[in-house]
Amino acid sequence: MISSLLLRVSVVLLLVGLIVGIAMGIKQDFTLAPAHAHLNLVGGVLMFLAGLYYRLVPQATVGILPKTQAWLQVIGAIVFPLGIGGVMLYGPEQFEVFTIGGALIVLAAIVLFAVVVFRTSAVRT
Repeated sequence: MISSLLLRVSVVLLLVGLIVGIAMGIKQDFTLAPAHAHLNLVGGVLMFLAGLYYRLVPQATVGILPKTQAWLQVIGAIVFPLGIGGVMLYGPEQFEVFTIGGALIVLAAIVLFAVVVFRTSAVRT
């Protein structure tokens, strides 16, 4: 089920993001703050909201579009923050491609989600 996938992955990514944040605070080294923020927002919040939408609007899960959207969101939510973290720790030469690729994957996922929402949230009178 799409909603279960998104809800479960979002909670795991949010836990990882919070652990990274706590570790940064303990060390007083906030180098990974941008990766931490994107992991929490893209991986935790946005993915959880999409999972809730799919749970509340079951007809939104029908077809290939929502499945593609969900998997793109999962992949992007992992690749994007990892790319940011790599850039912050090692420089853009090796990791910028992951940051850019991850950002574009997240963008594609959110565009698809917008299509799903507009198709399935029509005002009923």
